[in-house]
Amino acid sequence: MGIKNKVYFLSFLFYIFSFEVCAQEVQQQLPLTDVLISIQTQYEVQFNYAEDSLEGISIIPPSISLTLNEVLSYLEINTKFSFKDLDGTFILVGIKDEAFNLQQLSQVVLSQYIVKGINKLNNGSYEIDFNQFDILPGLIDTDVLQAVQAFPGIQSINETVSDINIRGGTHDQNLILWDGIKMYQSGHFFGLISMFNPQITQHVSVLKNGTDPALTDGVSGTISMETSSKINETFKGSLGLNFIDANGFADIPLSEKSSLQFAARKSISDFTETPTYTNFFERISQGTEVETNANDILNSDQEFDFYDTSFRWIYNISDKDQLQVNFLTANNELRFNENSMIDGQERSRQSSLSQNSMAGALHYKRVWNDAWQTTFEAYETDYELKAINANLLDQQRFQQENAVSETSLKFLVNYKLNERLQFLNGYHFVETQIRNLDDVDNPRFRSLISEVLRTHGLFSQLNYSSLDKTTSINVGLRYNYLDKFEKHILEPRLSFTYQFLNNFSFEVLGEFKHQSTSQVINFQNDFLGIEKRRWQLSNDADVPVIRSKQISAGLSYSKKGWLVSADAYYKYVNGITTQSQGFQNQYEFIKTNGNYKAHGVDFILRKQIKDFTTWLSYSYLKSDYTFNALPEQTMPNNFDITHAITLGANYTLENLKLSGGLNWHSGRPITQPVIGNEIVDDAINFEATNSSKLQDYMRVDVSAVYNIALWGQTRADLGLSVWNLLNKHNQINNFYRINDDSINETMQSSLGITPNAVIRVHF
Repeated sequence: MGIKNKVYFLSFLFYIFSFEVCAQEVQQQLPLTDVLISIQTQYEVQFNYAEDSLEGISIIPPSISLTLNEVLSYLEINTKFSFKDLDGTFILVGIKDEAFNLQQLSQVVLSQYIVKGINKLNNGSYEIDFNQFDILPGLIDTDVLQAVQAFPGIQSINETVSDINIRGGTHDQNLILWDGIKMYQSGHFFGLISMFNPQITQHVSVLKNGTDPALTDGVSGTISMETSSKINETFKGSLGLNFIDANGFADIPLSEKSSLQFAARKSISDFTETPTYTNFFERISQGTEVETNANDILNSDQEFDFYDTSFRWIYNISDKDQLQVNFLTANNELRFNENSMIDGQERSRQSSLSQNSMAGALHYKRVWNDAWQTTFEAYETDYELKAINANLLDQQRFQQENAVSETSLKFLVNYKLNERLQFLNGYHFVETQIRNLDDVDNPRFRSLISEVLRTHGLFSQLNYSSLDKTTSINVGLRYNYLDKFEKHILEPRLSFTYQFLNNFSFEVLGEFKHQSTSQVINFQNDFLGIEKRRWQLSNDADVPVIRSKQISAGLSYSKKGWLVSADAYYKYVNGITTQSQGFQNQYEFIKTNGNYKAHGVDFILRKQIKDFTTWLSYSYLKSDYTFNALPEQTMPNNFDITHAITLGANYTLENLKLSGGLNWHSGRPITQPVIGNEIVDDAINFEATNSSKLQDYMRVDVSAVYNIALWGQTRADLGLSVWNLLNKHNQINNFYRINDDSINETMQSSLGITPNAVIRVHF
């Protein structure tokens, strides 16, 4: 036998022998979650993944002699998941692209931006994945609109989710989407908790700048919520109860190709009034007719109730066709009786306030081949705010209504040129109708204003991603035609991200945007003073189309659990009205339009050590109005919170999650009467607009959640949170009125110490 043949023969024997030895030493398949835990310990890394997506999946563990990169390659070959090493410490686990996800997926640039489940992507957006979500201070439920306020540059000036301010903007300048449907209502309890059921809302995308051209409206920012797109093979559900509501959720597989998700919540005020409910009710009613009426009027029988239901149905018609249907309805209702003695007789009449949203959507996706994909989306969204105010002394009934009805049709075409380039094109049609009614029965007066605006949009975007994923560029353009005004609007959009030196990333974001709807306050006591803002359409005259321009640049560093990130921005918004800004000084009843400019810096520092995470965020904002028709043409923005600091910490100990945090910001601008000369010509003599400030705001929150395994797949969550642990008396707003030739100040305060507890059973 020749030397060459001997080598082949020996190699063959070695191969057979190795195979037999390996076959004898082959380990049994283990659950993938257990394998990942073992790898985490061996290589000192952290895997980020949705636990439910790994359930029921087993794998033969990789050899302990492999390098980390070899292990990740082994896992990708032998599972349906992708494994991306972000910084040598965190590894993101995702599902490999499937038929209905051919479009280019955004890559994670910064993992665990604040806590687990919150990431920053290479398109400039922030994502919250509630499948991976950890815990935030003061929250035991994954309240979407409370959670987004954890990001620097986003906060609520009055602690509500119906008044979220992004970089100096008003709440109506935020585009809020639920599975692509624009929502005109955002809160229950008139803003104290989110309207969107946290059990069915699985993913949230937050954009402060650099928006995709497929989206319109939201000149300040976009908050886009999505339900799960996964068809589960087994039934899953949960039942929960807290100090505010009872709720339930079910994920029901209908077949291998179809599943239905359903969620519902209802307040428990019909059965009991908890300390949390009492604090919430006192918070929303302070300084309004519900709390204090005229001297001869006594309020009684106050009742408040809310509920919401939502469902999502997905059906994979074929390997290339998918249909999705969504529906949501939510309602808030407040009732109370006004009582008085009139002409020796006891009289009583009910006042009420209701707020309702109903929306439905259809999504149809078609994958034509490896390069082409089309999507058709249609939705109808309706919102109504209605108040009946009984005036016993004047024997008068005042009815107010504000209603929005919007229809949207969108068609998108995504073309994948190659592994680096993708081309997105589409058409978007929106018809918005807004109706405002004021009706008085004595003396008879009725005003009904109904307006309709139709908008046509064409958009195109080119996405480039380098093969090594270090460079990402999205360049887009949106053309809008507003038929009522024969107005043409061009809006360029840009997002650029570059990762370098392994641990650094640099981004530039820019956008032009517009919106034709805004919220205004006609009188502070409208709608009983509880929800006094009403939606209105632009008329392209005294109520202009709002236009914005924004540019920002940021630099981030991430390594070994450390994260340092800073963004500087400039923002210009034109076409705002004084009515939309909530003035309560000398300009309260002035109607004019102008603009505001804002610039600032958002900064965050985070450190993770195994199961302990701590972070510090800081925001600086400088924002000024310009109203040329006012005596003071330039003045500080009503939402100019100059400095804001958040300090938080999370700790996970097996099944126990703990979180605590401090929120501090400088006081909001206010306008006070001139001391010593408060009244001139029977009117309040105010100082320069927004030249004073309320006291600084400070709040400490804590929360804890404990997970208990019951039987089989059944488990329970026990949670406890305390909002404003130190019971700090925070000023959030004030205003002045003349009463008997003297000045009266009304000061509105934040929530005091407010506990909440939850028990939720998952099955």
